[in-house]
Amino acid sequence: MNAVIDAVQAALAAEHAAVYGYGVVGGHLTGSRQAEAQQGFDAHRARRDHLARTAADLGASPVTAAAGYQLPFAVTDAAAAERLAAYVEERVAGAYGDVVRSTVGDLRRDAAGALRDAAVRAVRWRGGSVAFPGLAERG
Repeated sequence: MNAVIDAVQAALAAEHAAVYGYGVVGGHLTGSRQAEAQQGFDAHRARRDHLARTAADLGASPVTAAAGYQLPFAVTDAAAAERLAAYVEERVAGAYGDVVRSTVGDLRRDAAGALRDAAVRAVRWRGGSVAFPGLAERG
């Protein structure tokens, strides 16, 4: 059971980071791309809240968000913001891949859906896909 809790907690931590990241992303975009960033922010916030409840249901104290996060690169314009959004989605997909590998049943189904959603958003931000979302990010 610890592997499941560890995977859920890691996915929850990734969701906390994604919510933070989308705050940065949205600040550098306008128009339809900003609306897309808002949708990503909302989706990750909902997934974060769901995972916090899941961790608690598994008997764990849900990991909390950090006060701030180190960005993987400077985000000073729209192009960098879009790269950050793709990066965030790839990291989230990888975390959900670990949940898929460690669970069964409804939790696995939910994690697979979250992985798929992150992979689709990554494609939209990146403009292309990877062969195995959730696995490629682990390389």
